Amino acid sequence: MKADRPKQFLTLAGKTVLEHSLTLLLSTLPTDFNNPPAKVVLVMNEEYRGEFEHLVGGSGGRLIFADPGIERQGSVENGLNKLKESSPSCTFCAVHDSARPLVTPNEIFSVVSDAFANGAAVLGVPCKATIKESSDGETVLRTIPRSRLWEIHTPQVIGIETLSRGFEKVRRENLEVTDDVSIVEAMGEKVKLTRGEYTNLKITTPEDMEVAEAIIKDRKRAEGKKSLWRRLLRRL
Repeated sequence: MKADRPKQFLTLAGKTVLEHSLTLLLSTLPTDFNNPPAKVVLVMNEEYRGEFEHLVGGSGGRLIFADPGIERQGSVENGLNKLKESSPSCTFCAVHDSARPLVTPNEIFSVVSDAFANGAAVLGVPCKATIKESSDGETVLRTIPRSRLWEIHTPQVIGIETLSRGFEKVRRENLEVTDDVSIVEAMGEKVKLTRGEYTNLKITTPEDMEVAEAIIKDRKRAEGKKSLWRRLLRRL
C-alpha cells in the first residue's frame, strides 16, 4: 500500500477502512434472527485498539476484541474461541476481512442464509479473466477453464461445531489452509457458493482505494436518487 500504517486504518470516504466493515456488521447482524444478539469479534493487536474503543462503548456489548495469531488460521481460531466464550448459544460464525469495506447487507444476508441451509457458505463471483498456469513463472503450462473458476470473497460463514472440528484436524495433520472454508473442504464437507458482487473488492493497492472511493460515491448518488423518488411518491 506504500502507507505509514496497516491498510485497515487508512481513511476511506471519511472513516477508516475497518470502520466501514464494523459499522455495517454491527447494524446488519444483531436483530435479524431469533437468537441472542450477534457478537462481532475484532481480532486486533492491542496497540491498535484504543482508537476503536468508542465503537466498543456504543455497541451495547456486541463488539469484543481477540488477540491475533501468527497466521490467519490462528487469528480466526482465536476469534472463534472468544465468540464461543462470550456467546455459548451461538451456532454459526461469519469470518470477514476488514480490508473488504464494500460488502453489502444483501450479500451478508444471502451468505448467512445459505450457510444455515447447507452448513457452510462463502461469497464469491465467477472469474472474468482468463487464467493460465505456469510452473516456472516464465512459460505457460496450461489454460484453466474459466467456467469452473470462482474468485472467493468474505464473509465466509461456517457452523461453529464444524469449524472447531476443522481446527482440530488442521493441528492434528499440520495442514496449511488459505481461507476458512478450506478447513471445511479438508474434512470433505459441503461448502455452498453464494453469488456475490464484483464491488466487494479487497483493498490491496493504492489504486484499490481510488476504486473504493468511486464505488462509495456511486452508491451514495444512487441512494440519493431513491430517497428523492420516495419523497416524490409520498406527495402523490
